[in-house]
Amino acid sequence: MEILILGGTGAMGIPLVNLLKKSGHGLYVTSRKKIPSSHEMHYIQGNAKDDVFFELLMRKNYDVIIDFMIYTPDELKKRLDKILSHTKQYFFFSSSRVYAPAEENVTEESPRLLDVCSDQIYLQTDEYALVKAREEDLLKNHKQQNWTIIRPYITYNNQRLQLGVYEKENWLYRALKGRTIVFPKDIAKSKTSLTYGPDVAATIINLIGNKNALGQIFQIVNNEVATWENILEIYLDIIEKKMNKRPKVKMIDNSDGLQKVWSPWQIKYDRLFDRIFDNNKIENICGKYSYKSMESGLHECLSSFLDNPQWSNFNWRYEAWADKQAEEYTPLNEIEGMRTKAKYVKWRYLS
Repeated sequence: MEILILGGTGAMGIPLVNLLKKSGHGLYVTSRKKIPSSHEMHYIQGNAKDDVFFELLMRKNYDVIIDFMIYTPDELKKRLDKILSHTKQYFFFSSSRVYAPAEENVTEESPRLLDVCSDQIYLQTDEYALVKAREEDLLKNHKQQNWTIIRPYITYNNQRLQLGVYEKENWLYRALKGRTIVFPKDIAKSKTSLTYGPDVAATIINLIGNKNALGQIFQIVNNEVATWENILEIYLDIIEKKMNKRPKVKMIDNSDGLQKVWSPWQIKYDRLFDRIFDNNKIENICGKYSYKSMESGLHECLSSFLDNPQWSNFNWRYEAWADKQAEEYTPLNEIEGMRTKAKYVKWRYLS
């Protein structure tokens, strides 16, 4: 079996590639960087979003194409005919953020925000949950039904450790610098689920080449439930045990202020919802899977990160807001660039 993976470098992609390397399949992985190939896998250097590079990839057929790229609906529509005609099974990654709030456990048939939301301002946006739902519709309405849609939710590894809407750069960095984690009570009480990246990958493996998965949508989500407050406590316990000091936390009444310095839609139309998932559909196809517990997985990943911290981009407008809530400040030598320093000062003291 020959498998092409587009953009497999994230919390799901890396463990999936590692598992497939052991499978004996012919594995082709696109990468912007030049990476030496091996007998296990073939790296193809290039940007999978580039049309010329994409056309080169489509000069041959594949048994499976697994696509981690982020598209606009127009971009996906432009290349969908060619993708589906050059593979027996196309994996498209949507998101369980597409769902509207549900009174019962969420299944693949639960209503989507795109279909039932009455907020016309929101519906006119290109917010992530709406884009993914529109792209799902492109696949569902296509004449070829050799696709499988995956709806993961919040997937973590040792480089992605989420808390509400925050990535590690927005809460863990503050904690390790001795500043206060500022967290809204309305998000803290919401129920959610976090899924260990290798568990998502292992479940996808069972769908590859499975004829019962064609033309179907599957949510791959740990059905363990916790509140964000529970998850915060897990993080605090791990850090305290590892660093011998418990981070400071300030719980603010609600997320109204945060929505002024953050994307309000992700908060309003996801993190304030209770997300409790039903795994019956994927288990009927692949059998029951034992997901790593959130406490165990977060302990493993956060401990690993603390041994070798690596940071990505910071949101200094948010940091200024958080410092203001906590009556703290960030030393300017932590902020790169004079313009960014000036903006932080403006947002922290003047806005």
